[in-house]
Amino acid sequence: MQALKQSAKPSKQRKILHQAPDHIRHKLLAAPLSPELKAEYGVNAIPVRSGDTVRIMRGDHKGFEGKITRVDRKKFRIYVEGLTREKVDGSTIFVPVHPSKVIITRLNLDDKWRKGVLERKKVARKELEKAVEVKEEVVEEKILVEEEKSRKREVETAKKPVKKDAKTEKVEEKEVKTKTKKKQKIAQKKEGEE
Repeated sequence: MQALKQSAKPSKQRKILHQAPDHIRHKLLAAPLSPELKAEYGVNAIPVRSGDTVRIMRGDHKGFEGKITRVDRKKFRIYVEGLTREKVDGSTIFVPVHPSKVIITRLNLDDKWRKGVLERKKVARKELEKAVEVKEEVVEEKILVEEEKSRKREVETAKKPVKKDAKTEKVEEKEVKTKTKKKQKIAQKKEGEE
């Protein structure tokens, strides 16, 4: 399969889109499934096909529901049965709709390959959910182990008496002496004032 190149430039993105080969255009013509179908198949979106029933969700024809009669891969549009407009000369034409503006309400599952795609996607989604659950469990276990280690460290540090070397003891003694001397001077000043 030919892969699409990634680009940050909008002009290059448009170029890639409009020069895309047919098998990639097919995937770009995907529409989201209705909530009921999402729950049933475990898939968010799937490429549209003629025969699918869709509901238009955006634009002037919002709420219109009908079967897809034609998929135009060249123009990236679909045509829905019953969705027509009248031209100035009096003839009626189908109104083109982009597939991102519709949701699929009923799938055309006449093709066994399409059924297989849905089954594979459903299995892949379940495996992904299992992997996420396992990863979450591993992360929780690591957090618990780290908490236990930190508790043990705290207990060990609380049990061990702090060892003081000679220098720290001398510094502490000097601080105590200076504090007592200061207190004595303050007391003498107060007595002298009285």
